[in-house]
Amino acid sequence: MGYVSPRASCRGRISHGAVILGSTEIGEGSYIDFNTVVGYPSRDKVLEGRPSSINQLDELSSGAKIGGGCVIRSGCVIYEGVELMDGVELGHGVLVRKGSRVGRSVRIGSGSQLDGEVEIDEGSNIQSMVYLPHLTKIGKKVFIGPLVCVTNDRYPPSRKLTGVTIEDEAVIGAGALLLAGVKIGARAVVAAGSIVVRDVEPGQLVMGSPARPVSVREIFEEKKRSYEMG
Repeated sequence: MGYVSPRASCRGRISHGAVILGSTEIGEGSYIDFNTVVGYPSRDKVLEGRPSSINQLDELSSGAKIGGGCVIRSGCVIYEGVELMDGVELGHGVLVRKGSRVGRSVRIGSGSQLDGEVEIDEGSNIQSMVYLPHLTKIGKKVFIGPLVCVTNDRYPPSRKLTGVTIEDEAVIGAGALLLAGVKIGARAVVAAGSIVVRDVEPGQLVMGSPARPVSVREIFEEKKRSYEMG
């Protein structure tokens, strides 16, 4: 059974079974699928308040902000303090924790997780089952393949977290692992399955474990064009 908070402002289409909490704002033309939660309270609030009803859960929530024309598919959980800009599309079962901001027209595949205070700029494409931890920053028109794992702790578990930065138009291949604190330069390419332990310069193509420069973006694009025409 669904629930829409009396404090929420919903101008989109809300499916039966969706739960909209707190002062959530949902823009015109957005679609919220069934079995979705928007505005879930932060961990601290839940642990302190121990809500036993949907009304109590609602009272704890400060809500989320969903822009216009967004698509939020079934199974997604979006925490309070999250902002999704216009045209964002989420696959099934995406988790977006508090403080994350997702730019215009970003696509995030099923089963991916944004683990709090993650920033993704406009036009980026995040494939399925990607893990983006606290403090990750992603630029414009970045492509991240499925099963990529980004980390934020060099010596886990430690008290110092250092986010990864991925700059505009970079490409991260499927199954790559990015260690805490690395910076992937603009238009750089990380080959599938690589383990990145140090910064990647703009336009470089790196491969291997640990990842090392083997080529440049221009050669990658030439091979891509040849592949597409073949």
